[in-house]
Amino acid sequence: MTSTPDFAAYVASLPRVLAGAAALFRDAEGQVLLVEPNYREGWALPGGTIESDDGETPRQGARRETAEEIGLDVELGRLLAVDWVHGTGRPPLVAYLYDGGVLGEDDFKAIRLQEEELLSWRLVPREEITGHLPGALGRRVLAALDVLADGGGTVELENGHRVG
Repeated sequence: MTSTPDFAAYVASLPRVLAGAAALFRDAEGQVLLVEPNYREGWALPGGTIESDDGETPRQGARRETAEEIGLDVELGRLLAVDWVHGTGRPPLVAYLYDGGVLGEDDFKAIRLQEEELLSWRLVPREEITGHLPGALGRRVLAALDVLADGGGTVELENGHRVG
């Protein structure tokens, strides 16, 4: 199908939405793997922006970002959460969170941080999540941990709060 100038102008006029994807990795005790970016304050999950211009899907983006950031190229599990995050000063974000699974001692030894983006990593227990991941991200991780604990399906969130 050829794009007509009218259709191209229409598409250019549409609102923009950012899309990101991350993986939720845990240890045998249920602690969550967090990474410390060097480009902003605070902690994050392994993951990042989906390269949609290249046709990348959210799952592919989460796997690619995980391999780039911490050196682990693993098959991700199910989609745990989808979060619509809106705030001031930037377009809305659709954030996808996948189950990265439980990592073993050898996996943790194999972690190699992407020095261009990350300073360190750590394991954080559930009760400390919101102290490390404030706002929507912290709530998103807690909601995903609840899904894993109760065996439920994917949770829909808005700014980290359950909806539906």
